[in-house]
Amino acid sequence: MKRIALIALLAATPAAAHEYGFAGILSNTNKADMPGLTLSVGTPIADGPITLKSGTMYELEIAADGSGELALEAPGFFRAIWVNEVVVNGLEIRPFGLESVEFDQAGTMEIEFLAIRPGQYEIRIPGARGDSQRVSVTIQ
Repeated sequence: MKRIALIALLAATPAAAHEYGFAGILSNTNKADMPGLTLSVGTPIADGPITLKSGTMYELEIAADGSGELALEAPGFFRAIWVNEVVVNGLEIRPFGLESVEFDQAGTMEIEFLAIRPGQYEIRIPGARGDSQRVSVTIQ
């Protein structure tokens, strides 16, 4: 009788999360790197249009060479994603949302996010008129 009670107790006890690993959006199989962006005076910010998949976690690296005080704005894009964290100089920031980012000097920034809302968006240097100073991002 005691053995049956012990088996029933073990069967009713939920397994710890680490026994199964992460699932869903936090799983390693659901992560990808987004092509990096470069901030440099007179240099294109990206090699071409970028396509992302809705429901996938991405890590975006933005690198600035310090050739000028440059920013990136992408209000539509930032509203179509969920930002998990922004890492600057090893410091993790967990913002409620973003509108733009700016570099006053050389450095890198990593933004980890979940692509959510399908559509076509633009990331651009504010006030810049050239096509190389913007990149089209499509979330499928």
